Amino acid sequence: MDIQEIRALRGPNYFSRYQVIYMLIDIGKFEDRPSNEIPGFIDRLKSLLPSLEVHRCSRGYEGGFLERVEEGTWLGHIVEHVAIELQCLANMEVGYGKTITTDEDGLYEIAFRYRDEDAGIEAGKQAFKVVESIAGGETPDIDKIVSKLKDIRDSNMLGPTTHSIVKEAYERGIPYIRLNEYSYIQLGYGKNQRRIQASMTDKTSGIGMEIADDKERTKEILDEAGIPVPKGEAVRSVEEALEVAKELGYPVAVKPNVGNHGRGISSRVEDSEDLKLAFKEAKRVNPLVVIERYLEGSDHRLLVIDGELVAAARRDPPFVKGDGESTIQELIDELNSDPRRGVGHEKTLTEVEVNYMTKRILKQKDYDLDTVLPEGEKLRLKSTANLSAGGTATDVTDSVHPKNKLIAERIADIIGLDIMGIDLIISDLKEPLDQCNCGIIEVNAAPGFRMHLDPYEGKERNVAEPVIDMLFPSGSESTVPIVAVTGTNGKTTTVRLISHILRMDGKSVGVACTDGLFRGNDLLKKGDFSGPQGAKFVLRERSIDHAVLEVARGGILRRGLGYYESDVGVFLNVTRDHMGQGRINTVEDMARLKGIVVETVKSSGKAVLNAEDENVVKFKDVVHGESVLFSLDPEVRTVNDHLDQGGIVVTVEDENIVIKKEGNTWNVVGVKDIPITVEGKATFNVQNCLAAVASCYSLGVDLGCIKNGLMTFYSSTSHNPGRMNIIDVGKIKVMIDYGHNRPAVEALSEILDELTEGRKVSVCQGTGNRPVEDIIDFGRGIGKIYDEVIINDADPRYRKSGETAEYVKEGVLEAGLPKEKVRVILDEFESIDAGFDIVEEGDLLVIQPVEIQAVIEYVRSKKEKYEGKVNSR
Repeated sequence: MDIQEIRALRGPNYFSRYQVIYMLIDIGKFEDRPSNEIPGFIDRLKSLLPSLEVHRCSRGYEGGFLERVEEGTWLGHIVEHVAIELQCLANMEVGYGKTITTDEDGLYEIAFRYRDEDAGIEAGKQAFKVVESIAGGETPDIDKIVSKLKDIRDSNMLGPTTHSIVKEAYERGIPYIRLNEYSYIQLGYGKNQRRIQASMTDKTSGIGMEIADDKERTKEILDEAGIPVPKGEAVRSVEEALEVAKELGYPVAVKPNVGNHGRGISSRVEDSEDLKLAFKEAKRVNPLVVIERYLEGSDHRLLVIDGELVAAARRDPPFVKGDGESTIQELIDELNSDPRRGVGHEKTLTEVEVNYMTKRILKQKDYDLDTVLPEGEKLRLKSTANLSAGGTATDVTDSVHPKNKLIAERIADIIGLDIMGIDLIISDLKEPLDQCNCGIIEVNAAPGFRMHLDPYEGKERNVAEPVIDMLFPSGSESTVPIVAVTGTNGKTTTVRLISHILRMDGKSVGVACTDGLFRGNDLLKKGDFSGPQGAKFVLRERSIDHAVLEVARGGILRRGLGYYESDVGVFLNVTRDHMGQGRINTVEDMARLKGIVVETVKSSGKAVLNAEDENVVKFKDVVHGESVLFSLDPEVRTVNDHLDQGGIVVTVEDENIVIKKEGNTWNVVGVKDIPITVEGKATFNVQNCLAAVASCYSLGVDLGCIKNGLMTFYSSTSHNPGRMNIIDVGKIKVMIDYGHNRPAVEALSEILDELTEGRKVSVCQGTGNRPVEDIIDFGRGIGKIYDEVIINDADPRYRKSGETAEYVKEGVLEAGLPKEKVRVILDEFESIDAGFDIVEEGDLLVIQPVEIQAVIEYVRSKKEKYEGKVNSR
């Protein structure tokens, strides 16, 4: 058995709308031995993973999966279910999975959901090992595997505070992007995005945070405002600490001036010896140590969000109660065995760790961990009640006195924080703060939410709700319109057309395409960004109000989409290009892959579909939004049927692009008035224009603006580099066009005769990662159109140098071009030089570039030699 591939698909993908782990596995000899034919397999599986009993599988009821195992199923299918169950055992609940047989014996594709990417990948690997071990008669250690998965989860997953905010946003349809491995999160897209880091927001006051981080300064400010705080002083030496404690009188509280999670705090220091130890621990956290009067009462936390008190909790330190028989360590172990306690933030409560704080308390009582605690004696294990130290929380929100609510909200206003935790010592929050011996001991600029979301006792409070209410007030937008464009040919041109029209309409447009990342006309980053990383880059830009994304099949295969859903999804066409990659072997497979772009259109959005491509228009029946069809031919049956059903169609009538709906026809622009159509002869660009019109109309762009945009978009090196760019070099016409498959080559041939009466010379190359037959067929297309051909090997991918060029040459010769008219020159720029050597006045040289901008500059340099200037149109 062997894992051939494993990776995370982070967005909507070929298998699911959700993120999944993809595995390609070879089960080897077990292809001929289903589960019911492997001795002892079923019993060992049930014994090791009894919780598989709840798996329904395709049967639809609990126990359905194990029925299939007993009847006989293949190990690939079992790996899927074990990977799911291992994650569930590690407290990462998932349910979806799918196993697909391939056309190769023993080879299976598996997809299953995950919560954490690293943990999901590890679950897949471990599931494979578990199934292989069971099949081999071995007994793997499931507890060890689950423990490892928990460790990975704890290292990577969002903490409870961040998770609650992200979950609340997600449930409201607000997308999110995790910006680092910690808690830095973007909610929403473009100009409407907001950012958080745990419970800090992009509007949290820096001054307020600085004040809250300085306990002594906070106390001074609150004291001046008439808020009760314990008396005390910040010191740097133990001598100063002893002097302050003497003035205040014991007991005192000792804490670092800057710190969190209760680190370095000693809440009840009884004498000078105890003070020296407490001072040492506090100074480990911060050089400035606060000595203050100890307040009797319970530790409480008030949570204020957007100026309003939303939750209150009483926090109690962890404790054990003696039984007269068990040691303190044994009692702690029993306390930690509570199923509600876990590591870190995984459960309601945190396991109690024996640290300096615990040891100090034991020392005060002349105890150690081996001491048998007398029956009935209650022993506090921590001097603070922080949940991260094992404390418990009880919700008391409904008990807060109105005056205390007012004081809490006033404190948030004084310090200037949008989200604030206020810690105070008071016997009961029912009593007004100004009428009892109590005080505010500190404020928190990034308070944790766990005690409110999931208290040990009392009512759960969804405190993430007011955070999202604050960040995204009622009626506000959280995203920007997204247009996603896919297809075999025309994607980049259509993306550029749409973005050009939107810019003409005054929009700030972010673009991700094969040429790079753009904001308006500004290139932000060069390279091929037609995958999910390009989409995420654009959607992170704060200044954009529209995103136009080119979506290539490679990115979907490797990682899924880079967004959750779009407002407009455009599916231009689908051909045999890229066959055989990623187990996509037919045009139908390719259509299904690219169709994800329109399947993920919002229910309120539009799917723009080519009515003349049967593999595209069939998605009309499965998209969630409304379908808008485009077609060169207004009489196509699917067009008429769509119009009869009240749908929208963009087509050509009387040489005009028109929009038709419910018996109405709106004239947009004359086809011949659009420069890139070459007076209507470049029908492939007419199709791209139809798709762009349909997209912009779907976004609500004014028809006059659409017309203006189409009429001012040229096949120039600035508007549409690498697509039908014509540069006159002396009296020779040079066209630079990226078309790299046979349909693109044949589409371009429609206009070549219009450009020259002389010879047509091609400088081209095949794409090395295509199947051999497709490369040869590309050559056939070239050979039928051009009078002379020079083939380079600028894009070999995984093939050895020259191999791809020979396949192209084979196709060119099969098309009937004489041998003497075909040359192979492997270097891209040397082959361009050879092309210039061949052409004469009146000829047309068509260059298919790999490095588009470099080739454009190279041709311009040739022009300068001829004319001394560049005049590109």
